[in-house]
Parts: sequence; C-alpha cells; structure tokens
Amino acid sequence: MKKFRKVLDGLTTSSPGGTVGSPSCGSAAGTPTAAPTPKEIDVQETLVSENFQLCKTVRHGFPYQPTALAFDPVQKILAVGSRTGGVRILGRPGVDCFCQHESGAAVLQLQFLINEGALVTACADDTLHLWNLRQRRPAILHSLKFNRERITFCHLPFQSKWLYVGTERGNTHIVNIESFILSGYVIMWNKAIELSTKTHPGPVVHLSDSPKDEGKLLIGFESGTIVQWDLRGKKADFRIYYDEAIHSVSWHHEGKQFMCSHSDGSLTLWNLRNTTKPFQVTFPHGKIQKDGRKESCKPILKVEYKTSRNSEPFVIFSGGLSYDKAGRRPTLTIMHGKAITVLEMDYPIVEFMALCETPYNNEVQEPYAVVVLLEKDLIVVDLTQSNFPVFENPYPMDIHESPVTCTAYFADCPPDIIPILYSIGAKHKKTGYSQKEWPIAGGTWTLGSHTYPEIIITGHADGSIKFWDASAITLQMLYKLKTSKVFEKPKPGEGRAAELVEEDPFAVQMVSWCPQSRIFCVVGISAHIILYRFSKYDANTQIVSLEVRLQCEQEDVISPSENENNPCFSEPSPHSPQPHHQHPASPSSGTPEGLKDSIPCLKVKDRVVRVPPGYQAELVIQLLWVDGEPPQQITSLDINSAYGLLAFGNCNGLAVVDYLQKTILLCLSTLDLYGAADPYQRLTRSPRRNRQSTSEFCMRGLSNFYSDSKKRIRTSYQSLTELSDNQQSVDMERSKSPTSVHYPTSLHNEPRVLPEPVASLRASHCSPVFYLLDNVKGPGRKLSLPTDLKTDLDHVNGHCTSPTSQPCSAGKPRVPMGPEGPRLTRRGPGRPPFRKAQSAACMEISLPVSHTEESRENSFSRSRSSSVSSIDRDTKEAITTLQFGESYGRKSDALPTPCLWVGTSLGVVLLIPMSIPTDQEERMEEPVTIGPSGAVLMLKGSVLRFGFLDCMGALIQSPHEVWRDLNAPEDPDRPRRRKLVNFSPSSSQDACGEGHLAVVCSERQAKVFLMPSQSCLFVHNITESSFVLRADVVSVYNSVCLACFCANGHVMTLSLPSLRPLMDVNYLPLTDMRIARTFCFTNGGQALYLSSPTEIQRITYSQEMCDNLQEMLGELFTPIETPEAQNRGFLKGFFGGNAHTFDREELFGEAAAGKASRSLAQHIPGQGGMEGMKVAASGAVGELARARIALDERGQRLGELEERTALMMTSAETFSKHAHELMLKCKDKKWYQF
Repeated sequence: MKKFRKVLDGLTTSSPGGTVGSPSCGSAAGTPTAAPTPKEIDVQETLVSENFQLCKTVRHGFPYQPTALAFDPVQKILAVGSRTGGVRILGRPGVDCFCQHESGAAVLQLQFLINEGALVTACADDTLHLWNLRQRRPAILHSLKFNRERITFCHLPFQSKWLYVGTERGNTHIVNIESFILSGYVIMWNKAIELSTKTHPGPVVHLSDSPKDEGKLLIGFESGTIVQWDLRGKKADFRIYYDEAIHSVSWHHEGKQFMCSHSDGSLTLWNLRNTTKPFQVTFPHGKIQKDGRKESCKPILKVEYKTSRNSEPFVIFSGGLSYDKAGRRPTLTIMHGKAITVLEMDYPIVEFMALCETPYNNEVQEPYAVVVLLEKDLIVVDLTQSNFPVFENPYPMDIHESPVTCTAYFADCPPDIIPILYSIGAKHKKTGYSQKEWPIAGGTWTLGSHTYPEIIITGHADGSIKFWDASAITLQMLYKLKTSKVFEKPKPGEGRAAELVEEDPFAVQMVSWCPQSRIFCVVGISAHIILYRFSKYDANTQIVSLEVRLQCEQEDVISPSENENNPCFSEPSPHSPQPHHQHPASPSSGTPEGLKDSIPCLKVKDRVVRVPPGYQAELVIQLLWVDGEPPQQITSLDINSAYGLLAFGNCNGLAVVDYLQKTILLCLSTLDLYGAADPYQRLTRSPRRNRQSTSEFCMRGLSNFYSDSKKRIRTSYQSLTELSDNQQSVDMERSKSPTSVHYPTSLHNEPRVLPEPVASLRASHCSPVFYLLDNVKGPGRKLSLPTDLKTDLDHVNGHCTSPTSQPCSAGKPRVPMGPEGPRLTRRGPGRPPFRKAQSAACMEISLPVSHTEESRENSFSRSRSSSVSSIDRDTKEAITTLQFGESYGRKSDALPTPCLWVGTSLGVVLLIPMSIPTDQEERMEEPVTIGPSGAVLMLKGSVLRFGFLDCMGALIQSPHEVWRDLNAPEDPDRPRRRKLVNFSPSSSQDACGEGHLAVVCSERQAKVFLMPSQSCLFVHNITESSFVLRADVVSVYNSVCLACFCANGHVMTLSLPSLRPLMDVNYLPLTDMRIARTFCFTNGGQALYLSSPTEIQRITYSQEMCDNLQEMLGELFTPIETPEAQNRGFLKGFFGGNAHTFDREELFGEAAAGKASRSLAQHIPGQGGMEGMKVAASGAVGELARARIALDERGQRLGELEERTALMMTSAETFSKHAHELMLKCKDKKWYQF
C-alpha cells in the first residue's frame, strides 16, 4: 500500500518536455479558479503488480479453417484440428479446451488413444505429437519429427500401443506410443507391391487392421493399389490393382469385405475370397445417359460402411455428385438398404465420422449419429430416426453466421438481465431438432465459485446483434436483434445511392448499452444510429426518424503538383457543418444528374409496425448526403439514460440529441465547439478564386469513388471476417506492428529534402491507415483524396505517421508558432469517403483491396515530392470519444452539473456543461440548454477514454435511469415515473471537500486532472514507439486501474490515480485489424478479442483468476471402464482366425525388429511430462483432482484383482472337489479295471 499526497497550491504538473506557458494542463484561458480546491488529496492505492498476470482463459466459436476430426467413443469427446495448428477438444457443455501447436503447422490427422486420456496429432511439418488429456490444460508429452519422409496417414488400433504411419513415399512406419520411438519394422513400398510393377503406387492414403485378424494390415495407395500385408510373415496376402484413384477404405465388421471410394464417384465392394475384381461397383449419383454412358461424377472423398443388428448396413459418404449439376451444394449421402438420403450442407465438407456404440472394429457397429465437420460449421445428424434430423448444437458455433464487425463485453451485469434476455430469445429458436441428447457428452464441468453475470455483445455485417451469456467461462446465445427490420429493403437499381450501399448497408459499427436502464444504441455503417428500449410486451409502434446535416463544405480537387494551401470559403465559417434547417446550395455547372442532397442513405419504415417483445426501436438518427457527398462515418457515441441525451460525432463535428423530446439540441463543427478557448492559431482564408466545376468531380466521385469506397468497406470487413487467406493479409504484415514498418530510406536518411520544421518531426509510430493511399491514387489521374486520407498522406510527408494526425513534435506540447513558422490550419473537406478511416482510436481502419510493393513505393515518392508543406494542410478534427457525467464544466463552478466530455483526434478535451430540467413533466416539455464554452484540456495523441474518480479514488458511475417497461399495462395506483440513480461526485466527498478526479487516456499518454481546478495531478507517457488502440478504466480487486492495449501487442495496466505501471506484457507479437477493432476490456480483470473470423478469445489479467482457472475449466478425462468385447462363441473363435493371439510387442519391439535409423526421425521430449504436468497444474485443486483420479483407478484395479482372486479361489475349490471325488471313485479299482 502506498499513500500519494500532493500539495496543489498553484502547482500544475505538465507533461515531460513541456514548455512554459504550455496549455497542456489547465484551461486555455488561464483564469484563476473561484471554487475551493482541496489542499491535500489522500488516496490509498491497494493494487500492486502481484495482482496482475496475463493468460488466456477460454476460446469460443467455431475452429477457424478446420482440417481434421476425431472422436473417442468411450470418453465421448471430440477433437477438431485446424490449418493454423490449433486443436479444439469438446465434450459436454462447459467442457471446451483449446490447444495450440507452437509450430503453427496445419493439423493433418487426429487419433485418440481410446479411453486412455491421450491424443496423437499429425501435423503438416511431418511431426507427430502425443497430448496428455488427463489434465485440464493438455500438454505435449512427446514429439517425433520425420526428417526424410512426409506423413500422409496414421492409424492406431484400439488398445494397441503401436501407431502405423503411412508416408508420401508409400512406406509404412510403426511408432511406439509409450516411448514415441520408431520401430525397426518398416513396410517398404517396393516390398508391398509386386516386383514386376513398374510405377510407384503413390502415397499411403489408408491404413487399417483387419477386424478378422489384427495381424493383417490393409494398405491403400493413392493410385488404386490395395495390399493386405501379413505382419507376422512380412509378406503380402493379396494385392489389388484398380484403375481409379482411392480416397478412402472402410471394413465390414466381420472382416470379409471392405468398401473403397474412388475419384470417379464410384464405390467398390471387395470380397476377400476373390480379390481379382470388385464384388460390386456402384455409382450412387451417376445416372445412365441417353447414349448409354454413365454421367461423370465428382470424387467420393470418404466412405464409411457401418453394420446394424436390426436393419440393413449404413453406407455414408461425401461427394460423388454428377458434374453437370452446377451450383449444387455439398452433400452427405446416407444409403440405408434401398433408401438413399442426400443431406445438403451449407458449406463444403471437411471431414465426417460415424459415431458407433462399440470401440471394437470386429463387432456390429450400431451407428447412432454422424458428426459432419464443415468449413464453417459443425453439425451432428441423428441416424436413429428415419428423417435424419440434426441435433441442436450446445456450443456457440454460429458466432460468424454473419461476419463479426464489433464486440462489447460487460462483466458484473444486473443479475436479472440474463434470464429476461434468455426467455425472450427462447421464443425465436429454431425447431425440428432431434429430441435426443447431444451425443458428445464427455468430460465433467462444474460451476466454479468465482462466477458473476457476464454478457458479450457482437455486432455483425448483416446488421444483426447477438447477446451472449458469458458467465462462468461458457458462452450461450441469449437473444438476437435484427437492426435491418427498422429500414425498408433497398430496391435494386435505386440509383447510385443503392449502388453505394448494396453490400452490407446495415453493418454494425459500434454499440452502446446501459444494462441498468436496458437502453441500447447501435451505430451502423450507413451513418445511422438506432435507439432501442426493452419491453416484455409486444407493441404497435411508429419509429421516429431524425435527420442531421453534419457535413462540412466541399473543397477544390487537389492535384499532386499543388503545393500551396487550397482556398476555401470563409463565410460564415469554412468549418461549420450546415445545420439541418439551413444549407447553401453549392454551384454546379453542367451536371447531367442532380446531386444527392438532404437524403439519408437508408429509408426508415414510415408506417406503424408490430414489434415483438425484446428490444424495440424508438428512434433512428441518420446523417444526410450534402451536395452529392455521402455522410461521414460516425466515430464516437455515448448515451445517458438519466439525462435522456445521446451524443455522437464524426470527423466533421458533434451532435447532441434529446431522445425523450426527439429533438436535435446541438449540431456544430469541432472548431465551433472551442469558441474563444481554441488552443490553435488558425489561418484565415480568402474566398476561392475559381471553384472547379463539381460535375466532373461528382461524376467521377459517384463512379470511381463508389467502387473504391465499396472495396474499402468490403475489405475492411474482410480484414475482420474473411474466412480465406488473401493477398491482403500478406501485405498487411508490415502494418501489423507499427515499429516494424519499412520506410523508404530517403525518409530517414535524407532529412534535408524536407523543410526544417517538418524534418524535426520524427515518425513516432505508424498506423495501418497509411496503406489506404495505394487504393486512392493511381497513375495518370488527379489526386483527389478524401479528407481523412489526406491526413495520412500529409503526415507521411510530414514524417509523423500517427493515426491521430497530430502535428506535434514527439514529447512536446503543441504551441502556436510565429508568423515565420508553419501554422496549424484547418482545411475544408475534400471528397469525404462514405467509409471513414479516421483514426486507430476510432477503430475504423479500412484496408486497400490489393496493392503491390511497387505501388506502395510510388505512393511514398509521389506524396513526398508533391507536398512538403503538409502541416499547413491539416485535416478536420474528429470527435473520437464522448462521455456524459456529473462534472464541473468551468473552473468557477461550485457544484457539479451534467456535462459532456468530448475528446478529439488532436488530443483536445472539451467540457460542455448542460442544464437539464429535473422535474419529470418539465423534462418532457422544457428544452435542455447546452453551452459549449467549458474547459479545454490537452494531451498527446487522439483521446480514447474518460473515467471519473472521487477524491478517495473510487470509480464514479454515470447516472442512469432505472428500467421501466413503457408498454406495460397502466396501474392507476402506481403511476410510472422516471427513477434516476445519480452518482454525483459531491455525494462521497465529506472528508476532502468537493471535486473529483478525471482520468483521460489518449493514444500516447494518460493524465489525471483534478476538477474543477483542472490541475494536472499525474501524467504518464504510455508509449513512444507505438500507440494505444484500446483503453478502459476498469474495476479489479475492489479497486480501479487503467487498462491499455497497444498496437505493438503490449497489454498494460496503470494504477489510479497515480498512473503507476503495474503490468506490461508483450502479449501479441503482431496485431492485425481484427484484433485491433474487437479488443475490449471489462471489469474483473477480463478482456476479449476476435482471434480469428470465427472465434472469440477471452483472456484475464487478474492473478486471482489465473490461480482459479484450473478450477473453472472442465475435465477432459473421466475414469470410465472400457466396455468388454462381446463373447464371440466357440465356433466363431475357432473358425474366425486367431485375432487375440497376435502379439505386436513380439514383432515390433527392439528385440525382434531392431532399432530404426536415427536419421529417419528425431524424438523431441515434450514439456507436458510428469514435471510439466506438475508445473501446469500445480494448484491444490489440480493435485486433489489427480489424487482422486489415481485413487479411483487404483480402486478399480484393486476391485478387478479382488474379483479375479475370488474367481481363482472358486475355480481351485471346484477343481479340488472334483479331484477328491475322482480319487474316491478310483481308490479301490485295480490297474486292469481302468
């Protein structure tokens, strides 16, 4: 514990490197405060670095790019491998484990050691790994790296410790599972095939032991050759040479027949009595054409031949459709007797597997379900019902049903919100599922003691919102909301507006939710905001629509050769957005089409609509087109239910809406918000000399720009959601880490080509926004950049590539310069894009569709030569963050009042005081007054987050309204009134007087101000080489800290209010756009991000949660007795071969087979041995669990031993009795009587 005391008599702490007179702290006007300030602040900070540790907790969603599937029929757990080296192991709900191979190589095949608690993975880097599943976090026990051959297929017989490994060369090796060492026994391809065969048989594509005799190994080669190898005799029993390539082989359980699937869409059935030709050849989907020939069919990639006691056998296969039926979806075919059922799938089939009652391959299989792994889904089909329904999937495998575009995470929610959302959402669930229980029911999981209500909200590209119950490290869908239902469907061919928004016009950009009042706000990509209220009753409602003109005036088109400042109108103000009630029309000459003006991008339903219970739309706010320009993207939003106000901003300015009275209170440009407190000196500009005709600009803007804009929208979402690799991901490698961007050498080595003031600005960090330039500029056409892109171009030229677009020297505050130096100027907008890429702080980073190294270099050189006076052409100032709260708008304020805190992309914080009527009747009738003339504070970098503490260091929550159902029946005795919960800073200030602390975090630094004096108490420069992507003031350990996530992958926590570093972990070596956009912190030391387009990764930075994680995770392995093999009977055992007398140890052990060549494979001991296990699960819970399992196993073995002992004693007694009887019978007989 530390006590921080600070004497504040006239003392203000400025940032390091600050100059005298810097406005970085305190108000710009510098007027003395009239309000009393506390002489001493005494905050006891309880957080220490030992409270923090970063670790992954659980991963939700569908495994991205799946490649392999395996199932343990005894433990009933499922494993899915992926192309990135991940393995997901699933059991009953709550049992969900993610493992990652360090190499990142694709998983080719998975093999469970059935009922042994272990898993073998074969990876694309030709390495076998043995995973120990008897601990909650599986670890690798052994690895075996093949050096000279590539692994193509593996097979592990049930209850065997010898793994068969087929290779690309056609050889079959044998690995001891216990020691993970190669046996000297090898089946060489040239021994397997006949010596007279002139061609190589190809890679091994199948290995399996005969159900009739384990000493016979069936080897399938890709070319169509099949060999049954006698392991004892080391010779081939038979060889089959078939014309068509083989994809898979499946045995009949009696071991007398097997079935093959081929590349021509055929299935062949072979009988061991006659292997010269197939017993049966079928083309399940190949019809005979008119000319008598069969249709050509696609390959059947896999077949499974499963028998059933009470019915015909099942033949299940994927593929095999005829080629002429274009556009047909992938299919799984189930042949049961004469009935053929074709199940169409939404995505291509990666793998499927029939689930059977028995693990023994020589017993009747009795399949009861089929697990089908698709590229983007996992389904299980019920085989016990004739219509083959699917099971309802208990896992959240549909997170990516529509691509995720934003996330929000709320911990410690009101406890009643989850049951209410679940009950509403349950009414809309799909029906027609199988009535049986989910068959993958292995493992054990219990609700941990460290659980509290948590909700995750995901926004999607189709405009849908999903609420998920994330309590107790599980994830379950609660409720789905479709925002597109608010709007009319865009009709095709509605002009260029429809052309612009034809792809994902409803995509969700950000959400704001107040769990206490249950008010929900959605910001969409089409510059629209929808406000929802929650109701348990359905209603007939008409949605109110407000239209806002938040657009600056259009500017001349800039060519690359222009170096002077562009003229713009100066009357009435070149910076103000035209309010929604007045707008001077811009001149246009010779325009073939009328410019779009004063229309929104989408049309709200203007009729009364019936809305179901749940979230019901009350208000829609849309930004309008102005002079043919689409509205700029909304970059910030905040809503306060106690005030009844909603504020939003973009790169043009700020708007405040009273959603109770449905009126627009404020619509101003950022510059007009300053009033007399503008910290910048700005150039006045003369009217334009000759305004270029807008016809060419608009037509090109409405043709080329549309396509560019659509590409940026699509690619921006592709960067978050695309499920296939593309060139973009390769090109983005440079921009993932701002510290690793390769600039042209002249940019560093030749500062003399730049004017001195510009050269002095160093590239402190680089934003991926920069790469947008390549998509906008092209050879042979004029450069007409959207305003936000000009920012990035200018700052590349100006050698300051911060996405905040702040023209300042690193570490120094911005000071107005004299007439001789470059001045900070504000420029009217160019051609703003419909899709805004303003700042990394806004998370709206779009990416180019494709670009080459050459175009990138050309972009650098052209931009350098074309504009060296980039600082003079600064961009508009975007509103990057907003926060309502009780505060002191001016230094002279004695009491806190409702305020709106505004943060901008230039590091400026504005306080806007408001006057809100307190009486309910007055609130609905009297106007809310807003005076944008409050305090101005300064930081380095774009402002990201605000937080408020009282003088004791406790977090002050924003005031809110208690939820009330507006559609509930009226009760005359209890009229519904607004109940407000207000957390005023003065309510807890008995000890230290009035005032509160304001925490402000930007992309570069954090500051703590004392209000109302506006003194800067603490400042901390978070990063110099990178920039902060996400920051939040969070509660942890009954205290408060500031959590930050940087673009270089570092996760940091800082104490409050002293901003003392508590944790700094290099968590992600490189970040990408998806992580940058979806990373979010929440209370309780938790965070999440989208680790892939289909998966949510949750992490914790709390030491306590890391310690309790073992208890919270599910057990993958539970001690279960292996089912006994069926009694085969005397005759079957006598005539059915000697399967039980086969001793693999005798054949494959070192004594008989010798040692394998050392150069063939290298054994790598894993970290998950006994020592690794002890480290990985060193907690008391893990120790107790292992002791319990060991005791259970020991008890089972003792019980089995006791039973065998009793049987032996009974047998001995019986034998003794019979021997005594025989002795008595023969005692008196002579020898000749026998």
